[in-house]
Amino acid sequence: MRGQAWLIASAMLALTGCGKAEAPATPESAAPEKSVLDDGPAAEIDEIAEADLPQGVRDAVLARVPGMKIAEAERKERGGRIFYDVEGMRPDGSPVELDLIEEAGAYTVVEMQRDIAWADAPAEVRAVAAAATDAFIPARVIESTQNDGMIVYELFAPGKADEPAAEVNWQDGKAVLRTTRNEY
Repeated sequence: MRGQAWLIASAMLALTGCGKAEAPATPESAAPEKSVLDDGPAAEIDEIAEADLPQGVRDAVLARVPGMKIAEAERKERGGRIFYDVEGMRPDGSPVELDLIEEAGAYTVVEMQRDIAWADAPAEVRAVAAAATDAFIPARVIESTQNDGMIVYELFAPGKADEPAAEVNWQDGKAVLRTTRNEY
């Protein structure tokens, strides 16, 4: 019986080599060598009281999340562009953050964010991040829904709360480690 098992195992091993050759990995499907992004450009950040928010910011926030109770806001200037981060609560009590950009005096919500547990990120997102040579277990994860429906998972390294160390795009069931930082 032992010889028969060996023969079957050998035959199966030989057959696996006879299958169709796999296509080489494409740049989109290949994991980058590292996940940690270069530091982003420094931003000048000012805390803004709700009463001091430009009316256009408030209008854009309430149009996206009707009934939102604004708790905190920041004005950021980076690379000559102006951004606003507005945090608060939805009417159901769940926390939400909206990032807005100012262009020619108009304010547009560019992403809606919420904190999630790393275990709640899609398995594919976690796998892509873990495949990098400099992979780390995030201390904080922000799920950031973009206007085009893509979700960017912002991964904060332990001890580095200022900006995400890595970012993973998630769209149409595909996870791709970003090689450049999201500007927002």
